[in-house]
Amino acid sequence: MAVKPEGTPCWADAMFGDVEGAKRFYSDVLGWTFGESSSEYGNYTQAYADGKAVAAVVPPMPGQEGHSQWCLYFASPDAAATAGRIRDNGGEVLMEPMQVGEFGTMCLAREPSGAVFGVWQAGTHEGFEATAVPGAYCWAEVFTREPSRADAFFTAVFGYSAQQIEDDAIDFRIFNVGDNAVLGRMRMTDDFPPEVPPYVNVYFTVADCDEAVARATKLGGVLRFGPVSSPFGRMAALSDPQGANFSVIDITTTEGEMPKTKDVS
Repeated sequence: MAVKPEGTPCWADAMFGDVEGAKRFYSDVLGWTFGESSSEYGNYTQAYADGKAVAAVVPPMPGQEGHSQWCLYFASPDAAATAGRIRDNGGEVLMEPMQVGEFGTMCLAREPSGAVFGVWQAGTHEGFEATAVPGAYCWAEVFTREPSRADAFFTAVFGYSAQQIEDDAIDFRIFNVGDNAVLGRMRMTDDFPPEVPPYVNVYFTVADCDEAVARATKLGGVLRFGPVSSPFGRMAALSDPQGANFSVIDITTTEGEMPKTKDVS
């Protein structure tokens, strides 16, 4: 696989206090299998869908125990240069670019409105080996209470073009790399409790949304929204038993017309 264009989501991982519990949950809900944990890299363990690497789970590093959360990584040809742009545009670099063996270089950051994300400069590990198939990553959205700050930041750091959904009921923006939509941005309404911080919501593809929700809730997951049908697929938002938010979507079951958009960049 070729290295993904700059700003394209390329990998996702999450820290879990109970890694074995997370593996049981996601293997049942998303059909994942897991590789051997790498003690050299903090027991980092890759997840596979139909033999393709699609994500990873890892125990928290000392001092980082607490709320579990999925982290989405964006491709960069030069993580150090991206870190510089993050700082220059009001973001915070939480972890300086760090080489991970021959696999690549990673960086963790927080955009000005508060959502945490990663940057990945590929080495031998180029990122997702599959997307938009059952068990694999499909889409992501930045949920924020300060959309103007997030919008200015992401377009400046990754050079995105942007389109706004023409709908008075929601404030939703789509970021593009070339002709490809790669990321959404949703303004958090008062429906979100004030203690919920801005975050990046990762969507994983499933063959049947309702079935995935049923499996997740049976295993202690919490249904946050849906299932609902949309022009993009039938989807639902969940929290896993350790509190990590994620969404599932069946992209084969669509309903309604695509929303109208207008260019804003």
